[in-house]
Amino acid sequence: MSKNSPTMSFEMWLQSRLTAHGYAPGVIDGIVGPNTIAAIKAFEKTHGLPVDGKADEVVVKALRASASAIPPIDMTKIPNRDEDPDEASPGKTTFPRQKDVLKFFGPVGQNQTRVEVPFDMVLAWDTSKRVRAMTLHLKVAESASRALEKISEVYSEDERRSLGLHLWGGSLNVRRMRGGKRYSMHSWGIAIDFDPQRNALRWGRDRARLAEDDAVPFWQAWESEGWCSLGRLRNFDWMHVQAARL
Repeated sequence: MSKNSPTMSFEMWLQSRLTAHGYAPGVIDGIVGPNTIAAIKAFEKTHGLPVDGKADEVVVKALRASASAIPPIDMTKIPNRDEDPDEASPGKTTFPRQKDVLKFFGPVGQNQTRVEVPFDMVLAWDTSKRVRAMTLHLKVAESASRALEKISEVYSEDERRSLGLHLWGGSLNVRRMRGGKRYSMHSWGIAIDFDPQRNALRWGRDRARLAEDDAVPFWQAWESEGWCSLGRLRNFDWMHVQAARL
């Protein structure tokens, strides 16, 4: 995402970059009001810049830097990881609980469609293979498209690679849950995995890459659409996001 992107104003780009760095000004609406100015000042203070709340060239250059290269984010600036995603945006889609997915989505493996990916992705287990689209259930396709677009806008390509968001671990896969008899949420095409190698099933936030601070806007993009993270709710399987509540 560049300052001169034809699909986003500079003001919206500024708010998106602040959010990606952990200084969320609230709704990304292109209006530089008190919340955005306060976010700029907090960013300036942390990075040793003159604190004037102005998005000058020095601030813009710092915002363009990879999230992996900046100092640790002030935890007071980001939401609680254990906050229940059920309390996210009131305009989101309400998906069923896991026990009700068969009734809501129908038989496993049916009613699927392809969702285009708006940024470069590759197979996690074979990075020579590009992923241009993923197969998801018709009832979650639009919400997934919106979440992916938000992720594309908030993060630069370098930041997505740092987080491993370009490493696709799968979507539709009709199979039983590991060690159980019930079907996995992947069986309905209502779950997606990212970067499985650095977010192993049993790893907690002390090891998982997507449990780190710069991943918060990624999870917020999904939660605002009604999807949930097992990592943020139960502190395991940080690779996984699903359109079903626990």
